[in-house]
Amino acid sequence: MKKFMISLLILAVTCFGCYYYYKTWTTESVLARYGSRGQQVKDIQFRLRQWGYFKGDIDGIYGWRTTAAVRNFQAKNGLRVDGIAGPETLGGLALPTGRPARTDTSRSGDVLLMARAINGEARGEPYVGQVAVGAVILNRVRHPSFPNTIAGVVYQPRAFTAITDGQIHANMRSDSMRAAQDALNGWDPSGGAIYYYNPAKTTNNWIYGRPVINRIGKHVFAK
Repeated sequence: MKKFMISLLILAVTCFGCYYYYKTWTTESVLARYGSRGQQVKDIQFRLRQWGYFKGDIDGIYGWRTTAAVRNFQAKNGLRVDGIAGPETLGGLALPTGRPARTDTSRSGDVLLMARAINGEARGEPYVGQVAVGAVILNRVRHPSFPNTIAGVVYQPRAFTAITDGQIHANMRSDSMRAAQDALNGWDPSGGAIYYYNPAKTTNNWIYGRPVINRIGKHVFAK
């Protein structure tokens, strides 16, 4: 009887450990990889097809086509290229990551991504204008109309010229990194703007209808 109870106890502990590992892996890590199936995979496929990375059927099966599309997306957007849709990749696709919405986004990866976006969008602008561009990114993270991660905002289709023309990969200037950190520390020279544009370059008439908050260098900041 004693041996039976000990065996039962060991079995219970093992089962609990397996369950805890499974829950952590599936809900907290939110990993989708080759062989995964379900609605999350469909969402990944839909977004990848919407953005031009995936050409197959949206079948909810994480096969080789989905893996290849994820790897292509990761490679073109400065993410770790492993073919796995973990939190960072899901955030870049503007999909739920399993993490709470972040307003205190101080991770080094966020700083670097913001710095690259600032560098691509505003290098050559006054320093305060570079910080303002970073502040716009953070204001969008907090705004209900935009993705709730820095990666989701930066990689949102047609949101930033630096993504479409490749300027996000231009040689980094040291002031871009400082500007990103200053924006993350709470400095918002934009005055709460969620849009900005260069009147000499924009061809989007819609943006002219947004209420102007501030003008810094060549950029107009609006809400």
